[in-house]
Amino acid sequence: MWRVSFPARIEVPMSLFYSRTNKRRYWLFALPAIITVGAVIIFPWIFTIFMSVQDWKSSGAFTFNGLDNFRTLLTDVRFLESVGRTLVFTVLAVIFPIILGTYAALIFNEHFPMRGFLRGLFILPMMIAPIVVGLMWRYMYHPTVGTFNRTLKGLGFDPIPWLSDANWALAAVIIADIWQWTPFIFILALAALQSLPRSALEAARIDGANGWQQVLHIKLPLMLPVLIITALLRLIDAFKVLEVVLVLTNGGPGLSTE
Repeated sequence: MWRVSFPARIEVPMSLFYSRTNKRRYWLFALPAIITVGAVIIFPWIFTIFMSVQDWKSSGAFTFNGLDNFRTLLTDVRFLESVGRTLVFTVLAVIFPIILGTYAALIFNEHFPMRGFLRGLFILPMMIAPIVVGLMWRYMYHPTVGTFNRTLKGLGFDPIPWLSDANWALAAVIIADIWQWTPFIFILALAALQSLPRSALEAARIDGANGWQQVLHIKLPLMLPVLIITALLRLIDAFKVLEVVLVLTNGGPGLSTE
């Protein structure tokens, strides 16, 4: 009987696939992306670093001064106070939307009449331009005809100087920002909630877990990776907020919201 043996593996020289011509083609395909990244990201960073170590004159001339600009900045009381207020704003503008958005997602994930319409209504604030949000809340914070103070007067309380008192101005800005960006958290939290494995929830129901036990021990732990990424995105956005503060208070009263 004749036996025919075949090689266990056929070795193909990789040089057939990775010739010099192909390598050049790969670089040509990647070149537009490399140029774009260099022009939009790398060059601005390099130029920013270059400017930060120069002493710029009003005439346009500049001289190298090392780290003097950073020393001046870190000893400037106004700058340090603004950093502190920014951190307070950022922390509160991230924590409250995370809590409210996740809670709203848990509610709107349940079945009830007009759920779709109410979902659409809930995300409307996120669709409004920040400048318009600032103008809306500025009118609502008005000391005499604003919605909040008229409601307080109707309930027998004294009006609150929302934008004219240094103790209230930062809180007023934070409330407006929370109102606008809670829907962003809501959308991502709802998407995470609807993608949870049904088998885990059904097993929890069979084991006798009530609604809150399912939320605390099943839903929230499984949603945690999405919530962490969502909080990071919100943190980045809150740290660079400008329009709402500019329209509502312009950094005032005094420097209380700068």
